[in-house]
Amino acid sequence: MEELIRLQEEITYLSQFINEDRLSRIDEVLGSRTKHLTVVLEDIHKAHNANAVLRSCDGFGVQDVHIIENKNRFESSSTTSLGSHKWVTLHKYSTHESNVLQCFETLKSNNYTILATSPHHGNTHISEVDVGQKTALVFGTELDGISAEVLQLADGLVSIPMFGFVESYNLSVSAAICLHSLRTKLMHLPKSEWQLSQLECLELRKDWMIKSIQHGKRIWQRYLKQKQSQD
Repeated sequence: MEELIRLQEEITYLSQFINEDRLSRIDEVLGSRTKHLTVVLEDIHKAHNANAVLRSCDGFGVQDVHIIENKNRFESSSTTSLGSHKWVTLHKYSTHESNVLQCFETLKSNNYTILATSPHHGNTHISEVDVGQKTALVFGTELDGISAEVLQLADGLVSIPMFGFVESYNLSVSAAICLHSLRTKLMHLPKSEWQLSQLECLELRKDWMIKSIQHGKRIWQRYLKQKQSQD
C-alpha cells in the first residue's frame, strides 16, 4: 500500500510537466501491455535484427525482453527500433558462468514455460501453443539458431510452417509471426489473466512519463533531491 501511495504522489508531481494527450496515450498503451508473454534473444550478433524484434515486442504489447549476451553485446538503436527500446524493459544476462541457465532460472521462478523456436520438423506448431500459461519464446542467432544448451533446458520447441526452399525466416520476421499468433490468442482470454497489475502499471506509467517529458531525467532528479532534503 505504501508503495502504491508513493507512486501516485510521484505521478501527480510529474503530471504538471506533460500534456493530457500524452497521458491518455500512455494509459491506452498500458491497457494492452502484458508480461504474460515474453521474448528471449540468445547472443544475437546483428544489432539491427535484435532492435527490429524490440519494435515488434512494443507493437504487440510485450513488455519484457530478456537478452542473453555470451559473445555478443546488444546495443539499442533508435534507427531500427524507432525508439521502441525506451518502452520495453530489457533484462540482460552477461556475467554468469551460464547466462542461459541464469536467464531460464529467472523465468522459471516467475512461472514461465520456456519454448525455443526451431525450424526442425516434429516441433509444436506456433498456432498450437497454449497461451493460458505464461510463455517465454526463445530466439537464437541468425546463423546457427538456438544453442545446444537452450535446446537442452527449454520446456519445448516451437516452429513456424515453411512452404518454400529456405529453411527459416529472418529473425525479426520469425519473432513477429510468433508474437502475432500468440497475441491474437491471448486477446480471447480474460484481461485479468494477462494485463499488468496495478503496481506494474503505476511503475511503468511513471517511467514512461519521465521519458516523455522534455528534460524528464533532470526534472526527476530534482524531485528526488527535494524529497531527500525534506526527509
